[in-house]
Amino acid sequence: MPLPKDLAARARDIDAGRIEPVPARDAATVVILREGPEVYLLRRKTTMAFAAGAYVFPGGSVDPRDTDHAVAWAGPSPREWGEVFNADERTARGLVCAAVRETFEESGVLLAGPGTDSVVADTTGADWEADRLALIDRSLAFADFLAKRGLVLRSDLLKPWSHWITPVIEERRFDTRFFAAVLPPGQRTRDVGGEADQVAWKRPAEALELARNGEIFLMPPTYQTLNELAAFASVGDALAVQRKIITILPRAVEIEGEMRLMVS
Repeated sequence: MPLPKDLAARARDIDAGRIEPVPARDAATVVILREGPEVYLLRRKTTMAFAAGAYVFPGGSVDPRDTDHAVAWAGPSPREWGEVFNADERTARGLVCAAVRETFEESGVLLAGPGTDSVVADTTGADWEADRLALIDRSLAFADFLAKRGLVLRSDLLKPWSHWITPVIEERRFDTRFFAAVLPPGQRTRDVGGEADQVAWKRPAEALELARNGEIFLMPPTYQTLNELAAFASVGDALAVQRKIITILPRAVEIEGEMRLMVS
């Protein structure tokens, strides 16, 4: 990918040691799947400071309270998730909690239930919406949200998918673990606004074609994830694959005088 002039100049400054890269913040993203297979995408508002206008999966930064041991938990432990994503236990706990919390905040889908083998069937009432907004403005901690409703986070409903780190040339950087999850029975996504101005269910191949035609904008991690998913005929096939998580950090390189972003 050719870099815009401002990013190209920043890349050269970083290479020369004139600018220090910004630290990457821990973040989590969830690819919600339903049969088709289809994926749930949100278009970020064009006014957003990061990935403006891009179609993305639900997700966001880890809140410090996401690491709270008070979060009721079922499924693979934070230690096990840490082994998958090459992270310490505290970081892994925060990543999984952020994945579930952000998915609820940005789509209304909640990967939690009243027991270790159950999941909430409906999250569309006014009381749910009040809690969702309280989570967004951080007046309600995720642990307290689950506790007051008698719910348990279902980490077993998440599948590890990939690990991407924003290039060092960006002014906003994220160290993001990608998860995949099936839309729970009875639940439905809804356009909840916030950072997105459009939402859509798309087949991976359809989204890729729209991007190639310039009709939608996809960032490299989203494009690559959709490209991987397009190879599967069903959700079950996609989630049955045991994926080896390799950290991907795109880098800026100069080719014949032009700065380009390389993903390898």
